[in-house]
Amino acid sequence: MDWRWMASHFWKERQAIGLALGLLLPVALTNALQPLLVGQAVSLLRQEPLVPWLQQFGIVSSLQTITGLLATTMVVGLGLQGLLSYTVQRVGQRMTARIRSDLFGHALALELSFHVHTPVGLLLTRLTNDVEAVAEMFGNGAIGVLAELVSLLVIGTTMVLVDWRLGLLLILSLIPVTHTVIKLQSRFRQASYRVREELGRLNGELQENLQGLEIVQMFLRQAHNSAHTATNVSRYRRLTTQTIGLDATISALLEWVSVAGIAAVISLGGWLVIRNTMALGTLVTFVLYAQRLFNPLRQMAERFTSIQSGVTGLQRIGELLGEPIQIQDKVTAMPRPVPMLSGEVVFDHVTFSYGGQNDIPVVQDLSFRIAPGETVALVGPTGSGKSTVINLLCRLWEPQQGRILLDGVNIQDLPQQQLRRRLGVVLQDTFLFSGDVATNLRLGQSISPMKLQQVCEDLGLGPFIDNLPHGLDTELRERGANLSAGERQLLGVARVALRGPDVLVMDEATAHLDPSTETALQRSLATLLEQKTAIVIAHRLSTVESADRILVLRRGQLVESGTHEELRAQGGLYAQLANLQDLGVTLS
Repeated sequence: MDWRWMASHFWKERQAIGLALGLLLPVALTNALQPLLVGQAVSLLRQEPLVPWLQQFGIVSSLQTITGLLATTMVVGLGLQGLLSYTVQRVGQRMTARIRSDLFGHALALELSFHVHTPVGLLLTRLTNDVEAVAEMFGNGAIGVLAELVSLLVIGTTMVLVDWRLGLLLILSLIPVTHTVIKLQSRFRQASYRVREELGRLNGELQENLQGLEIVQMFLRQAHNSAHTATNVSRYRRLTTQTIGLDATISALLEWVSVAGIAAVISLGGWLVIRNTMALGTLVTFVLYAQRLFNPLRQMAERFTSIQSGVTGLQRIGELLGEPIQIQDKVTAMPRPVPMLSGEVVFDHVTFSYGGQNDIPVVQDLSFRIAPGETVALVGPTGSGKSTVINLLCRLWEPQQGRILLDGVNIQDLPQQQLRRRLGVVLQDTFLFSGDVATNLRLGQSISPMKLQQVCEDLGLGPFIDNLPHGLDTELRERGANLSAGERQLLGVARVALRGPDVLVMDEATAHLDPSTETALQRSLATLLEQKTAIVIAHRLSTVESADRILVLRRGQLVESGTHEELRAQGGLYAQLANLQDLGVTLS
């Protein structure tokens, strides 16, 4: 874990942290004075020796003075304690927001390979539970421990000054119990880490089942999946019970030692009072001090529990922040001017495998060129690498060998913002965010409602928008659940068209549309994106027959290239695929 990253968050809160640290000693002093004043009141009533500055007053005046000072320390102490608590909680909440923002930004910047292998539930646990634990550790935990330490030092010093015999007795009793608590806290931290890991796995499983609820119900997996989840819940419960047991053990130990310490004070102090070598007021003072001495220790144990949970969260957050961002802009990457005839795409001996150099290549020594304004279709059987080619072009993955050029520039030399602004990708499954239709179409762009409506009309989506309950202001549920798959695809096409890309990529973008809607949409797209480079992936070969050129892939290699008629005449793989579709066999 890079502590410099955490130090930056502390520095941003330096004023609030300084105020909190400055309040620790005044709060501890007001708390330490109260038992001393109570003891002096008892000594006054028994006519025992008082502190020198009280002896000059009469009994009534001294009692009124003690009462006034006691009330003052209580009021001031409560006020300072309230200000300290508010300051600490404020620091914790601000740090929570900043840490979560940094962590979320880092997670979004990580390449797809990380997200493919990491369940969403694990990431959500780190963004929520772990971040809260870290903020609690540095806000309430760390500052709280400092507050209790200051309180212990002030109370311990005061006790020794009042009576060194009882003071040493109580202080020495802290040594063995502190050693035991530290050992138990170490075991608690290890148990807490296992609990966090299990919670992440459990969240991942719950999220997966809820996202795949349609399949779960369709295949009658409710009972089986519920039983499997119940097993994981039981394992999480057992691990949580272990941490609860350790926490309860620490609390019980401190409670027992606190009672034993008070009993020892009463025994030794009572013997001294009987022998007239100690005032009863002093004994009362030490009984109250004994209670207050073990309270900070008890609070410190609870704070350490929070700190141990925070350290566990910090370790897990550090693991995520330690994941390197593989796909980054080069230091020398600068926006390039777009040429007049833009949209040339070149794959130059590109090789790529999802598992790295030692895995089987999904794309192998692939080379082709797409001229500006040319419409090229990618076809091939399942696993031939069609979608991988698109991911590589968008730089969602990095090839192990070769290079990809856009208008003669290696895409690794282009800022990602410029690259992806020039590429417009329409996928088969369009993802829509919660919010209204207009927000999903803009996706952060500044587009007037009039232009938004006009583009939809140009694409032939006017009737569809008009049929929505509130037009472009219609609210969408999660993932656009209140729209059909075809309607989501229409919005996906419109969303890309609004960006005016130089290269349009359509990966089965019309698979969910009926033939008439598909034909009308393609006709509108041809007009709207005239002179734009287009890359089309389709399993239905009828949709790519009008392409300027068709590239046929097999096992990540280019095996054929030509027009529909040329490839049919060659009698190769494309002709075989076309013949199969003529017979009614659907390619996937």
